[in-house]
Amino acid sequence: MIEVQGLSRRYGEFTAVDGISFRVDQGEIVGFLGPNGAGKTTTIRMVTGFLPPSEGQVMVAGHDLLAEPLAARRQIGYLPENVALYREMRVREYLAYRGRLQGMSKTDSRRAIGEALERCLLGEVEGQIIGTLSKGYRQRVGLATAILHQPRVLVLDEPTVGLDPKQIVAIRRLIRELGAKRTLLLSTHILPEVELLCNRVLIIDRGRIVDQGTPDALRERWRGNPTLRVDLKGDPAGAQERLLGLAGVVQGRRLDGPASEEEGEVARWSLECEVGRDLREEVFRLAVDQGWVLLGLSEDKASLEDVFVRLTAEDAVPDAEPATPPDAVPDEIEEAS
Repeated sequence: MIEVQGLSRRYGEFTAVDGISFRVDQGEIVGFLGPNGAGKTTTIRMVTGFLPPSEGQVMVAGHDLLAEPLAARRQIGYLPENVALYREMRVREYLAYRGRLQGMSKTDSRRAIGEALERCLLGEVEGQIIGTLSKGYRQRVGLATAILHQPRVLVLDEPTVGLDPKQIVAIRRLIRELGAKRTLLLSTHILPEVELLCNRVLIIDRGRIVDQGTPDALRERWRGNPTLRVDLKGDPAGAQERLLGLAGVVQGRRLDGPASEEEGEVARWSLECEVGRDLREEVFRLAVDQGWVLLGLSEDKASLEDVFVRLTAEDAVPDAEPATPPDAVPDEIEEAS
């Protein structure tokens, strides 16, 4: 549904986006991640037609964004990070205005406005002037605008920013519902949100896609050596020496933490193991043989945050352009980063 080929954007000698390619299929929610200055927003602006690329191609629902800009953009609903709204208009009035801009009939517009107000939890403020709304409500008005014309593709840039926890839960539920029938590209800094919502993740750094895949595949690929967490009741004599002496343990360390819990004093260790080795059975048997009370034994899995930090470290892409643009770069780059 979204196909990007060799997309680049340059500002003089500075390359903000450097020849990236990816696709997002129908019914797929894809997370788009990257540190500040990585080129996320610049890419999103090119995909949605708000910024022309220096080179490359964007196809949206079978339409070339450069050759058929109107046909392509009719298929896109876009929620930017900073929503631009007419603050003097009332919510329903503004949505009706946007419906007219989309060429919707009055009948279709009334139906779509009612559905958007309900889905985005705006019913109680539909007659209120937008300028008097909180940031969270304004964000929801922006989302209602994005889905108003029933687009096949949704591009959401930080959709839950400024919302309270209850609103975040509701908007995430809406995003899941929308993603079941539409193509959805989601840019966010909230990594747990990506794990909850996204089928696949694209990670961009210094203008290039550095990795992509499902959250589970990325964690498996970048987790490094498996690590075991061992919790023992009390502080058994010689436990550390015996745990670290197990075949397959590369290194280990005693974990800091509270000296006691409801069960009494608890001693904790983290054991880094050889790749491909699962030592949980060996640790269990050692505890039984030594008469230790084993309160916890689990494998620590790499989080998406761990993967993100590894991929966007300074040495992850040695040939990439520097993340910070030179002083002569226009202000637009700073906004786009």
